[in-house]
Amino acid sequence: MLEIRRIKPDEGPAAKRVIYRVAQDIFHDPRSLEESIAYHESRGELKDMDDIQRNYFEKGGIFLVMLDDNHLIGTGAIRQLENDTCELKRLWLLSQYHGKGLGYRMLQELFSFAREKGYKRIWLQTDAVQQSRALEFYRRLGFHEIPRYTDRTDDIAMEMPL
Repeated sequence: MLEIRRIKPDEGPAAKRVIYRVAQDIFHDPRSLEESIAYHESRGELKDMDDIQRNYFEKGGIFLVMLDDNHLIGTGAIRQLENDTCELKRLWLLSQYHGKGLGYRMLQELFSFAREKGYKRIWLQTDAVQQSRALEFYRRLGFHEIPRYTDRTDDIAMEMPL
């Protein structure tokens, strides 16, 4: 049975593992999953997930997980950027669950939360080349390109009114 709910305090490592597994597929990382995780952790990637309470819940946001029969299969989060602007973060779903409308379901939960909090628009930034499938998904939902708002030069920034 599928379930979307707030992440529990002890689920951070499992959520990171899902993200690293999906990223390994998308970015065609030839290393083993354990080597890939060690490499990216040493670079401080996903550092925001080391304190989800502080970086999401205390910043006007939420961090959700998706489970299939109690197995964590996806993540999605929102945090505040400006008074009426939030940022979509950490939307990842295990590859075998792609194409089933589950990412859409997660986004609807996140959009509902954002609207309830009074956000007027949502921004995101993602890799322009390797995340082409995600970019098309975001465009179909109504996101459009905006100038980048971080220093990640390989990324595309997008916005959608809520």
